[in-house]
Amino acid sequence: MIDLSDVKSEDALPHYDDYKALSSALSAFAPHDGGFDIADGLLHVVRSTEVQSETTCVLSQPSICIVPQGAKQVTLADTTFEYDYRKMVVYSAAVPISIRVTQASKQAPYFCLVIPLQPEALHRLSAKVFPDGVPERKSTRAVYVRDATAGIVSAANRMFSILAEQTDADLLVPHCIDEILIRLLRSKMGPEVLQIAQADSAIRKVSKAISWINSHFEQPLSIDSLASLAGMSVSAFHSHFKAVTALSPLQFQKRLRLQHARTLLREGRSGVTTSALEVGYTSASQFSREYFREFGHPPSQELP
Repeated sequence: MIDLSDVKSEDALPHYDDYKALSSALSAFAPHDGGFDIADGLLHVVRSTEVQSETTCVLSQPSICIVPQGAKQVTLADTTFEYDYRKMVVYSAAVPISIRVTQASKQAPYFCLVIPLQPEALHRLSAKVFPDGVPERKSTRAVYVRDATAGIVSAANRMFSILAEQTDADLLVPHCIDEILIRLLRSKMGPEVLQIAQADSAIRKVSKAISWINSHFEQPLSIDSLASLAGMSVSAFHSHFKAVTALSPLQFQKRLRLQHARTLLREGRSGVTTSALEVGYTSASQFSREYFREFGHPPSQELP
């Protein structure tokens, strides 16, 4: 995880009234707790009126996340950070994270605006933002944290004003998203984020392996096959995979297995041994040990 909040911003910090306006706009599209797809999936809004006592395991997707009200704690591997209206977070790859809402109430709900990052859109805009070539990138990570900027928050407010008015929203909202992406590319993290759209970048190559593990986490891993899929040598693959995800491929797979098993157990779809087998373990005792290390309690405690 890279924190760029100490880097001098190219844009002024948003005014508190801008956050209040965005929170009010989001409340109209997220009338109760939960997640809501907006503008045919171009945007996603999450609302919560309760502080969470335990973490929820999810798979991040390439996106910009803005929290205009409330606060959230995020853990990736061994790194934990918390962000509120003063920060925004950019995810550049699909990685397993643990999240927990740490500030929320019925009077002031937690809101998170999620703007998915599409490689095609970033590639299309990059030629305009970097006509003389993309500056040298300094890092390759799955998560970037930086100060929120007035330009991005203002563009988000205009976008939701258009959505509320409904007139020509299908034509205008994509332009608002383009503005947000341009401002993101213009920022200090721009060259790093642009790796999502570059076919030869480490993030794009590693993402191929990530996608395979996500879809086949219950199967045995072949590092040689994953490296070949990513178009890298085994040593380069190990290095870049760890740089992007903060985990080794085996650690990544184990985290996915345990998170999926947790869902099976909590939903009562299977018992401990069956859940272990379903997610790829051949030993129920090994599963129980690793589950305890990951979540701090035995898997049997999850059963309804």
